[in-house]
Amino acid sequence: MSEIYTVIIGILGVLAISGLFVGVTNDAVNFLNSAIGSKVASMKVILSVASVGILIGVVTSSGMMEVARSGMFNPGLFTFHEVMMLYLGVMFANVILLDLYNSWGLPTSTTVSLIFCLLGSAIAVSIYKISNDPALGIGALGEYINTSRAMGIVSAILLSVVIAFTCGTIVMYISRLIFSFRYTTTFRRYGALWCGASLTSIVYFALFKGLKTVLDGHAFIEFVDRHLLLSLLACWIVCSLALFFIQRLKINILRITILSGTFALALAFAGNDLVNFIGVPVASFDAFSIARHSGDSNMLMEALNENVPANFVILLTAGVIMIATLWTSKKAMHVSETEISLSAQGDEGQEQYGSSLFSRTIVRAALNINTGVERVIPPRVRTAVAHRFEYEDVEHSGAPYDMIRATVNLTTSALLIAIATSLKLPLSTTYVCFMVAMGSSLADRAWGRESAVYRISGVMTVVAGWFVTALGGFLIAFVVGLALIYGGIPAFVIITVLCGWMLIHSNFRKKDDKSGSAAPAVQTNEDIIASLREEVCATMESATKIYDRTLIAVMQENRKVLRDMVKESNDLFYHSRDRKYTLLPTLKKLQGNDVNTAHYYVQVVDYLNEMTKALMHTTRPAFEHIDNNHEGLSKEQVKDLMNINDDVESIYRRINQMLREGDFADIETVLSLRDMLFESIAEAIKSELTRINEARSNTKASMLYLTILNETKNMVLQSRNLLKSQQYFLKHRNGPTTWIKQQ
Repeated sequence: MSEIYTVIIGILGVLAISGLFVGVTNDAVNFLNSAIGSKVASMKVILSVASVGILIGVVTSSGMMEVARSGMFNPGLFTFHEVMMLYLGVMFANVILLDLYNSWGLPTSTTVSLIFCLLGSAIAVSIYKISNDPALGIGALGEYINTSRAMGIVSAILLSVVIAFTCGTIVMYISRLIFSFRYTTTFRRYGALWCGASLTSIVYFALFKGLKTVLDGHAFIEFVDRHLLLSLLACWIVCSLALFFIQRLKINILRITILSGTFALALAFAGNDLVNFIGVPVASFDAFSIARHSGDSNMLMEALNENVPANFVILLTAGVIMIATLWTSKKAMHVSETEISLSAQGDEGQEQYGSSLFSRTIVRAALNINTGVERVIPPRVRTAVAHRFEYEDVEHSGAPYDMIRATVNLTTSALLIAIATSLKLPLSTTYVCFMVAMGSSLADRAWGRESAVYRISGVMTVVAGWFVTALGGFLIAFVVGLALIYGGIPAFVIITVLCGWMLIHSNFRKKDDKSGSAAPAVQTNEDIIASLREEVCATMESATKIYDRTLIAVMQENRKVLRDMVKESNDLFYHSRDRKYTLLPTLKKLQGNDVNTAHYYVQVVDYLNEMTKALMHTTRPAFEHIDNNHEGLSKEQVKDLMNINDDVESIYRRINQMLREGDFADIETVLSLRDMLFESIAEAIKSELTRINEARSNTKASMLYLTILNETKNMVLQSRNLLKSQQYFLKHRNGPTTWIKQQ
């Protein structure tokens, strides 16, 4: 047997480790978010509970590997070489796809990814077999592929999305009516019963989803199946009594319930989704062992139809890697932020998802329906219900949502998944957990008019991404599978290098966060102002360099530099715009109702945004002019812009120095230079108009020239306003003064 297969097994082993890393990074959102979103405990405690669940889950998982071995294709019709190429294509595609989703911060289903990667790669290899056999036609494809399972997954996506969202909304609405946001008193009376019901569903979920393969056929499980209602009632009574006595000891039973749910979901995730990460490499190693034993690389892989339990050492190793990933992956927290931001109680932070015609239409329709419903419901009932949904942070934790909602999320998700499992219905854990969280946030009236449009856009982005997972996984695996089966060793080497480069580039390259990272979390007024001052200084210095390089690049018609300047100016603008979106939360952090500090903060943020916008409106037209191969600037235009650039550089050098040192002794000099610059710009515009009238100037070049002059004036004006605002603020901090209207 060729040594290349040994190399392929080694590559698949590396891809298995990568698959565990990117898979856990994406799926961690399923079992961590409720605990993280409610701040039920410290991150170390939450991760420790989840780690125990993962460890127990992986060592009890061995009966799901047949999905990778024979779930989507008939291995008895493929040779060893073809199966190895098929599995290699699946792993390359799966790792690439999941890593892309992690980079975008979007949760998706690793089960759907695996199924459709298997389907795509299997079809690619099947086409290769059919094309090499004249006796076979395209109709023979059905003999090689098991499409019924893929169709079942697709139908489950649609079903689970609707059911999970509806159930999450209903359960949360009823729960909030019972407890309200001021739930302390009511919870002392009925909390044990309510948490007992939640814990019962979690226990049922852990038995029928997390430990199903271990306990299958056990007498206890068979008894529960025969007497399900009686068993659940008994469990509810026992759990409620236990929680009642625990509550009397002044222990928060909500924390116990949420951490128990986190443990159960982590257990089920590790036990049932492990095949998504290592199923293909384990199956490929089994195929390799079979072929090596027979010594025939062209043998058919009928033996893969046999269900062989996975090696315990492999399972344990996989569990250790999953736990290590859980504790170290920054992308896992990035994926979690998406769901938490969409379900958070406040109205801030959702603007990043944008607005769409669909979301706006949905919100308008909902408002019209709500108006109609209010006409039917008596005012007293409306008032009583509205009172139950008046938000109040009784936990004083500053969490995105309270522990009542976290319990609803876990309980509803666990119950839906357990029921689907007992009925042998295909269901995605990711889809259920995410849509339940969205439904509960809607019922909790977190989707106010200020954020509903953005939340709907965010949810639709995630849901659309789920369908892209199926299509993208299929297409990537299909293309990679064709390349491997037809390209042989050269294709294998090229794809391996490309995949390795992508993973290293995505996960280990140091990110440039000068302009894209959010402002650090600060608490005191001085910290907030110091943070903003540093950002002002950095932004002004960057703007100076970008403006100078842009004008020089325009004169030299340097397309590459202009493209880079467009990117850098865009980064500056979008970062300043993001700060405007977070203006209200920052103002709330200002202590002591410091109106003057808040006034300064609002002014500076606005001036920064306008200045960077003017810079962006300079770089974009400049790049487009050169990129479209228009005629360059004339000698007169270049000479005028060089003089303007020197004046701008002189003004910005003084402004940057004053901002850094906090010494504004030269501010009058800057104002004089500004006035002189504006006169120069006015003279330059008049000169250009004269050239236009005398037909001595190109139209496109004139438009660019005038645009640069006008945006330069705007940019300098906003910079000067920013400087004066900083000066007045520092005077106010050092002693009383009057806020002077900006010129």
